[in-house]
Parts: sequence; structure tokens; C-alpha cells
Amino acid sequence: MGWFSKKSEKQKLQEQYQKLIDQAYKLSHTDRKASDLLSAEAEEVLKKMEALPDAS
Repeated sequence: MGWFSKKSEKQKLQEQYQKLIDQAYKLSHTDRKASDLLSAEAEEVLKKMEALPDAS
């Protein structure tokens, strides 16, 4: 059962990345500067994900 299973580091980073991208998109309509900052932060999270070793 997966109720209490611990999330992997990659899963945590994927969720963080998606959250940042969603926020950046919403802000892009009203505050472009804040949107750009969130997009840059999301790119850093993406780089961390790519640096993780594959768990294959």
C-alpha cells in the first residue's frame, strides 16, 4: 500500500518544479518580473532533477 510511502527526491523536485511553473504562468498575466523570477527558480529545480542519478 502506498499510503505512507516516502517520496523520492526526484518526485519532490518534480512537484516543486510543477508548482513553480504554474505560479509563474499565473503571474505572467499581471507581474512579469515576478513571473520571470519564478521561472528562473523552476529552471534551477529542473537542473537539480537532471543531476540526480537515474534509479533504473
